[in-house]
Amino acid sequence: MEVVRAENVYPWEGKAQKPKEGEFIKLNPDKTIEVPDKPIIPYIEGDGIGAEITPAMIHVVNAAVEKTYGGSKRIIWVEVLAGDKAEEKAGDRLPQETLEFLKEAVVGIKGPLGTPVGKGVRSINSALRRAFDFYSAVRPVYWMGQPTPIPDPQRVDVVVFRENTDDVYAGVEFFSGTDEAKKVREFLIKEMGAKEEGFPEDVGITVKPMSEFKTKRHVRKALRYALENGRKNVAVIGKGNIMKATEGAFINWAFEVAQEPEFADKVLTDPEAQPNEGQVKLSKVITDQMLMQLVLKPDAWDVVIAQNLNGDYVSDLAAALIGGPGFVPSGNIGDGYALFESTHGTAWDIAGKGIANPLSLTLSGAMMLEYIGWREAAQKIYEAVKKTFEDKVGTPDIAAGFKKLGIEAKAVSTYEYAQEIAKRIQ
Repeated sequence: MEVVRAENVYPWEGKAQKPKEGEFIKLNPDKTIEVPDKPIIPYIEGDGIGAEITPAMIHVVNAAVEKTYGGSKRIIWVEVLAGDKAEEKAGDRLPQETLEFLKEAVVGIKGPLGTPVGKGVRSINSALRRAFDFYSAVRPVYWMGQPTPIPDPQRVDVVVFRENTDDVYAGVEFFSGTDEAKKVREFLIKEMGAKEEGFPEDVGITVKPMSEFKTKRHVRKALRYALENGRKNVAVIGKGNIMKATEGAFINWAFEVAQEPEFADKVLTDPEAQPNEGQVKLSKVITDQMLMQLVLKPDAWDVVIAQNLNGDYVSDLAAALIGGPGFVPSGNIGDGYALFESTHGTAWDIAGKGIANPLSLTLSGAMMLEYIGWREAAQKIYEAVKKTFEDKVGTPDIAAGFKKLGIEAKAVSTYEYAQEIAKRIQ
């Protein structure tokens, strides 16, 4: 299907175009941001279905901004390259130009990026997160009217804060049979007193670092979010009963943050306490208990603070409750810098067919609008998406989900779905 580009979109043409209109978002010394009326926002189209869902997202976001501000505000979109398209056109899966433009722009958004298997190619997603120290992956999970596998899905409304730089994400691994693994094994046994039966000669070893500094900045971001958004019940999770030096420490450090002057009167830690207006309650929950509770009583928690690996489990399970990752937005957020993204993969099996569901990236676009302070426009997107579900309109996967429930629905293409959402923006 032909996609008509808006006038305020500057596609990559031999290089990223720096438009004469618009201004870059300013990052202040205190890590707050100043957003002009016409911010320049870079976007990465993404691999696979990215070429279809990204224009759909831009169409919806533009419609919401226009409807809300009537031309006094608008986004100036500039394409930067990463992934397959970057390799094809620039000979590098993550060009330096892209990193420099993202840094200058402060806030950006991207479609899904794949990592070729068996080619020794680094993960672009990982490289981007490290380049800008996006230490918190934030995933709000909520139901908007789509078909789901559970009854009463309106109970699901939780924001998962997943630490993005520590834990197994550090990628320090020693494979079984290598000299490196043998050296680490020998050191642990001979120098550190590890029991030999726990480290057979064919052992593979993954290092799980977890630091006080990284944990506490992540927890502060989550607690600030909870307080600013009226989220009362906050859980910090981990297998601290088993991994005391890492996940146990993560939980302890979180409770230390709760005692800092910024939070001392606002974050309650007594298990019996009930938070009042302007307060939240912080509880500790074992990871497997949290997974069970999300299924049995998902409305028990408003915010979940997790390490990297546990955050992955929790956010995916929560997403499954409301239909899958295709309905969940995501933001990688550091100190001012932010990059919003779709939560799902490249879906090469359906790429080019015009049937991909653009909602994850579209809702990430709305999340980005909230981040830059354009909350009214973001709210219009949420309301319009809900209206499409009420009217039983969606991409084929959404229509099929309704059909399983015995409900007739209208199936439309990716870009047609964006148009359906846009025309419901009021």
